[in-house]
Amino acid sequence: MSTGIGCRNLRVYAGRRELLSVPDLHVASGRTLAVLGPNGAGKSTLLRALGHLSNHRVTGEVLLDGRPAPRSVMRDAVVAVLQRPIMRRGTVAANVITGLRFRGMNHREARTRAWPWIEALGLEPLVDRDARSLSIGEAQRVSITRALAVGPRVLLLDEPFSGLDSTTRADLLADLRAALTGRPTATILVTHDRHEALALAEDTALLIDGQIRQHGPTAEVLDNPGDVDTARLLGYTNLLSPALTGGTQTLVARPEHTHLALGDESDDAWVVSGTLRRTVALGVATRIDVDTPAGPLTCLHPGDVLGTELPPIGSDVRVRIWQARSLT
Repeated sequence: MSTGIGCRNLRVYAGRRELLSVPDLHVASGRTLAVLGPNGAGKSTLLRALGHLSNHRVTGEVLLDGRPAPRSVMRDAVVAVLQRPIMRRGTVAANVITGLRFRGMNHREARTRAWPWIEALGLEPLVDRDARSLSIGEAQRVSITRALAVGPRVLLLDEPFSGLDSTTRADLLADLRAALTGRPTATILVTHDRHEALALAEDTALLIDGQIRQHGPTAEVLDNPGDVDTARLLGYTNLLSPALTGGTQTLVARPEHTHLALGDESDDAWVVSGTLRRTVALGVATRIDVDTPAGPLTCLHPGDVLGTELPPIGSDVRVRIWQARSLT
């Protein structure tokens, strides 16, 4: 029998409108699945349906360890961490042990059980702070620690890193990955950021318009878009038709792998011609937009490109593209 969380023929409706349709999904114990999709794709809808937390009409089956799991069973198995952390009155320590106390554990035992997680997530300096005085990053760290301390069979993460500054986000991602490694928890992370999926999840599902378009090992999914929609979701925003490349397949490429040919570079990159439309200095990079007969291309040069290095707007230019992918 397969352990973990899953679903079969799961559908979610708002009135007569179908919000979500997932015929089959399984996340094994000890693994993390990232559900990656644009805003409005149905990511949080899926998470809430799996946790029996939805306010919408849901049909199909939610499975725990391969068996249909009603709300009463999932209540004891699942812990959710939301985008906006909820802090109760009291100290950080009191908030961390809240989940254990709700499960009937006395205060001393709960603190003993939670302390290794407080250490693992770096909360020792904050244990006596008023939880409602914390920054958003600190509060989210408390929320995640509280969830892990319970020892859930299933951990649901609904965009927990959104709104955090880059340093706080990177540190919390690393700490959470380390905390989950070797644990028997089945984890589902909802995100719109492919870098979070790569950092945390062994597997990734691409959810668009309420349906899973691709599902598999994270590295394979992120580098092999199957259609134009998934390509754009994964950052492959340059569409290269056979008419443009002279090849036989439609290719896609990320802007950072697309540069204006400013010299006599010769390598195995694709080279296409177009007209320079605009340049925008972004500090850490320079964006260069080029119009071609088959559509626009966006080039992203690292650092500032001096205006004297660029041809005038409206000039005929050549664009070099490498690491292009064919749609699978």
